Amino acid sequence: MVCESWNAKLDTYLDGELPTEEMRAFNVHVHNCPSCSADAFTHLQLKRTIQAAGKRFTPTAQFRRRLQQSIAAKPRRRTFGFAWMTATATIAVLVAVGLTATYNERGRVRTEQVYSEVADLHVATLASSSLVDVVSTDRHTVKPWFQGKIPFAFNLPELQNTEFSLLGGRMAYLDQTPGAHLIYDVKKHHISVFVFQERSFRLPGGLTENSFAPKNVSFNMETWSQGGLRFFVIGDASAADIDSLMKLFKADAS
Repeated sequence: MVCESWNAKLDTYLDGELPTEEMRAFNVHVHNCPSCSADAFTHLQLKRTIQAAGKRFTPTAQFRRRLQQSIAAKPRRRTFGFAWMTATATIAVLVAVGLTATYNERGRVRTEQVYSEVADLHVATLASSSLVDVVSTDRHTVKPWFQGKIPFAFNLPELQNTEFSLLGGRMAYLDQTPGAHLIYDVKKHHISVFVFQERSFRLPGGLTENSFAPKNVSFNMETWSQGGLRFFVIGDASAADIDSLMKLFKADAS
């Protein structure tokens, strides 16, 4: 009966729509209940499949309307040749604007998809029966564990005199590309740090710190690019704690 009450809220939990306290309680329950953990993972895979299928871009109605209006507009009383050249130039400008808008829209959709998938990876880890594959609070133990498993190297920050503690690490995959997933604790909150190669994302224009803000993500998140690597820091800890951990990574890599 206890698990049935949790399962009734499973979809709401995966959508990040539960109140903060219930989200935390659900995280603890899913992490300690093999049955609910399996259900959460199954629902999460279905959610990601639906999201990927529903994010195909089509031209906006506004762009179509502007193009139709430009073709149907009556030319001014000028020579046919000049009017034809003017109409052609107008259509060319509209097409260029439309292509730019399409490119930007595709970049926005792709970026939001990446944010969503990173959030899904974080939730899936919390729901997993095994939080990490290499269990250690020593960065000099965790970092070498990834050698030969991922095609790049990275540094882990020194946590002495901070509120953060390293729990360990595990492999992560985004766009079928391997990366590192580190788990940190701060004030009883789990924070995920993902590290991937920047060139692996195939994003129009790439992700930047000033890129489209993540929407429909129920966690605090920071992302940046450094040394050819893309970092994501995500969790239900406060925005200040997420920012502090980000600064530790940036300082160590500089």
